[in-house]
Amino acid sequence: MKKALAVGLAAAMAVSMTAPVYAEGEGVAKEDLKIGIIYIGDENEGYSAAHMAGIDEMVKNLGLEDSQVIEKTLIGENEACYDAAADLADQGCQIVFANSFGHETYILEAAGEYPEVQFCHATGTQAKASGLENMHNYFTNIYESRYVSGVVAGLKLNEMIEAGEITEDKAKMGYVGAFPYAEVISGFTSFYLGAKSVCPSVTMEVKYTNSWASFDLEKECADALISDGCVLISQHADTTGAPTACEAAGVPCVGYNIDMTSVAPNTALTSASINWGVYYTYAVQSMIDGTPIDVDWCKGFAEGADKLTELNEKVIAEGTEEKVKEVEDAIIDGSLHVFDTSTFTVDGEEVTTYEKDGTEYVSDGYFHESEYASAPAFDLAIDGITSIVE
Repeated sequence: MKKALAVGLAAAMAVSMTAPVYAEGEGVAKEDLKIGIIYIGDENEGYSAAHMAGIDEMVKNLGLEDSQVIEKTLIGENEACYDAAADLADQGCQIVFANSFGHETYILEAAGEYPEVQFCHATGTQAKASGLENMHNYFTNIYESRYVSGVVAGLKLNEMIEAGEITEDKAKMGYVGAFPYAEVISGFTSFYLGAKSVCPSVTMEVKYTNSWASFDLEKECADALISDGCVLISQHADTTGAPTACEAAGVPCVGYNIDMTSVAPNTALTSASINWGVYYTYAVQSMIDGTPIDVDWCKGFAEGADKLTELNEKVIAEGTEEKVKEVEDAIIDGSLHVFDTSTFTVDGEEVTTYEKDGTEYVSDGYFHESEYASAPAFDLAIDGITSIVE
């Protein structure tokens, strides 16, 4: 239940008496910092586990004590998120993070009621428009690591073709998507383009679970894709359901967030992943220094924010490690653009212009992502990908 204004003011006064309040230009002494984090899942769910690893890295990087971090797990995308955020503020946290898209409405509410606390929300889009000086969005250029993981997949397909396991026209990948959102579309498109850059005959079928994290639905979806002729599976979904199905079927797979070799030792190639520690270290260091936190923060390979998990030497194709290094270096130095418009078509035509909400996204020969940290603009249905929305 939403707190009454009087209660919110009382809580704010209590915070001011029990913990130093962040003020730009002044900062907070490191030993006085208190950090709150709200997770949609827990350590058993890959997405939240990756965030937890990032928080641990931040604590180590900045020399903090574990006791300075208060973590709340399994917080749904509902009023429980507001309650969790308010409780963390009441406990004296000067900065609060939340990691799921559906948390944003409730974090915005809390940010409005606790102006002395900095609120940072992963994957959201509304911080800039809110006008709140203590509200921030953060994400990474995850499409970069998805592209590179697609290269790993494409090399595996080539190996399967050369070994006579499949023919070129059977190089069909399957993709387990969570929701038909632009972020997911951007991700599976970049994965496909990475594969296509080394395996020109590849095609891909996408099925959605309409859930961020459901082991059963993701496994069922992967099984259906395999039955439909897909010889390699990837995912934008947060559990080990798809790799579990792939291991049972002997089908190579590319995961998300975490290393999947624990559940798919004979089939997992690698996973597209994010090093959240880069952002958490940056944001908390800003609190210490008294410097402003970006309203929209988004970094990639160049800053170490995107990565692949360890390549599974037992499964990857020969030469994969060298090719991955080549592609990552090209992304970092700007010579390779993931959404190079010369590498794909829509309805048989090259894309030369794409305007949405008054913004033109195509220039210099490639599609530029949104200016907002967590709002990938790429939502085109490109040739070679079949997306099934049920």
